[in-house]
Amino acid sequence: MHDRGMTDDERARRFEELIAEGAAVPTDGWDFSWFEGRAHEARPSWGYAGAMARRLGGAAAVLDVQTGGGEVFDFALGRASRPPRLAVATEGWPPNVARATALLRPRGVAVVASPEDAPLPFADEAFDLVVSRHPVEARWSEIARVLEPGGRYFAQHVGPASVHELVEYFLGPQPRERRDARHPDRERRGAEAAGLEIVEVRAERLRVEFHDIAAVVHFLRKVIWMVPGFTVEAYLPRLRALHGRIEAEGAFVAHSTRHLFHARKGGADRTSHP
Repeated sequence: MHDRGMTDDERARRFEELIAEGAAVPTDGWDFSWFEGRAHEARPSWGYAGAMARRLGGAAAVLDVQTGGGEVFDFALGRASRPPRLAVATEGWPPNVARATALLRPRGVAVVASPEDAPLPFADEAFDLVVSRHPVEARWSEIARVLEPGGRYFAQHVGPASVHELVEYFLGPQPRERRDARHPDRERRGAEAAGLEIVEVRAERLRVEFHDIAAVVHFLRKVIWMVPGFTVEAYLPRLRALHGRIEAEGAFVAHSTRHLFHARKGGADRTSHP
């Protein structure tokens, strides 16, 4: 209960200040440290970055698809038992390309600017490990093409209806097709159709809390596919109502969905994989 004892003018000023703060925070990269104390998301039990690091230690040539600002790849490379001989990352958004290049270059990683919907700009069978954290879309035919026989795809995906409580607060009830678009069963079928063998798929539903309206604004500006075309101006009445709800009742609670996806390309392994 944040607004007890505040005047109407003070409440209005607080709302305006929080909105302005959320709208001003840079959105490049995948560093979510700004949300500390303002929003909280439970993390999957498998600890993806650490699990990636263990696989990097047994790989020779690694590709990180849609690396964002390179933060997760950098973390995993720093904890791998040994670095791969070749490490490459792709990213499609120019601000993130620059950010990832600055972060990953000291580790010898080449960052390639490549749109998310374009073919991967690499030769067939170039990598024995492909990783990705929260790709916009897993392009299975391309992943299978660039993996060598026996190579692995090891990724954490956003699952179906993730944070749908917040999405539907702004957009209203969504069609089943959109809510199920990232269902792991659908992705499993897509991977198998591309010739990949499923090693493991694990899914979890996790609690997310937004403690102020600035966190909501920043989240929707950063994760742009949640509410396509989101702007403060377009959704100001809904933001004002949600601010009042958070101030009166406490955190807005939603639930994210994540799945761990581990697949293998058929054929003999050329390198060891944990």
